[in-house]
Amino acid sequence: MRKSFFEELELSPEGYAVDLEPFMESLSWNDQGLIPVITQQYDSGEVLMMAWMNRESLAMTLKEKRVTYWSRSRQQLWEKGKVSGNTQRLIELRADCDGDTLLCLADQQGPACHTGRANCFYFRFCQEESQVVVSAGIPDPEDGHSQV
Repeated sequence: MRKSFFEELELSPEGYAVDLEPFMESLSWNDQGLIPVITQQYDSGEVLMMAWMNRESLAMTLKEKRVTYWSRSRQQLWEKGKVSGNTQRLIELRADCDGDTLLCLADQQGPACHTGRANCFYFRFCQEESQVVVSAGIPDPEDGHSQV
């Protein structure tokens, strides 16, 4: 059985490089041509959001250094912060070991979540109380934080 592209790279030494195009083609794009992306604040490690990229948004992100996703609801490219001003500047982009998820290290300006919260992960599961708790309130607009 032939090893996958990513299995062949598993034992590669640090600093080993492969060409971008075959790497991108070997990513595990779903049947809509999308791949999930987890975005983290580069300097703190805070997980900001999860979204999707297609080949075009990935290429734009790498070229422009402004994080661009694919909006599944609007069926169009979505440059984060283009409307709200809450931009994400690309610092580094990584793929996981089997090429089915991307990790975007970004410099987030303003809140990442459309609700105005710092990140999109504000529902906290509390097993002992059998509840889910909202762990971050919506910032006061007078503090200068956008709601979108």
